[in-house]
Amino acid sequence: MKEWKNMLSSAKTWAEEAGYFQVKRVEGPMEMDSKSSAIDLVTELDVWTEKFLTEKIQENYPGHVMRTEESGFYEGDSDYEWVIDPIDGTVNYARGIPFFCISIGIRYKGETVAGLLHAPKLKETYEAIKGEGAYLNGHPIKVSETSQLNKAVIGTGFPYDKGTDEDNNLAYVQELVPRIGGIRRLGSAALDLAQVACGRMDGYWEIKLNVWDVDAGLLLLEEAGGKTIVREEEKGLYVLGANPYLFNTLKDLIKR
Repeated sequence: MKEWKNMLSSAKTWAEEAGYFQVKRVEGPMEMDSKSSAIDLVTELDVWTEKFLTEKIQENYPGHVMRTEESGFYEGDSDYEWVIDPIDGTVNYARGIPFFCISIGIRYKGETVAGLLHAPKLKETYEAIKGEGAYLNGHPIKVSETSQLNKAVIGTGFPYDKGTDEDNNLAYVQELVPRIGGIRRLGSAALDLAQVACGRMDGYWEIKLNVWDVDAGLLLLEEAGGKTIVREEEKGLYVLGANPYLFNTLKDLIKR
């Protein structure tokens, strides 16, 4: 476990350094391109941040496996794997909306044992080590105690192919909105999970996600007392997370 703490500390240092440059760079003109659709963006800072982080890992932890959003899979001979999203919420970042973060999950023998989310514009850093709780800026966090669905604030998001595939999450939104207190679409899966972890929201679900979107955030939510489902489907991951009082209700309403 000491090794996990040391790795998480390294990840935090690197993420804070990269986050400083992300905030500084977003103030000026920026190069960007699209990937799967016109709104699936990648900026020059996505690429720069990922390169910065992977080089730091290779330098300090040679042989570790890495799974990244922009450049893919890096093989290694270690039981450790780093799961990296250099900017989760790229559209927000590119448009000057402060809700974005660097997400770093650390796995050991296939299990996520440490996770870090650094949101530089919000000045928030979330971190968790398996079995040791979840923290925001060094302070422990817990999920909410909201138990009534009609008082719950629930987060979600929509896939990039929402205009061409009927499995676009709209049916679930239509099912839930009349039943809940409020719905939020914030634009970063990692930070959505973090909002549930610290009790600002009571639950979250989304479809067609990638592992780098949620790896660190899921551990954070679980360590904050939440419950989660992650299921691999044909076009990506289905993820549901909530406080323990609403989890089963939401699971029954969102039938996949």
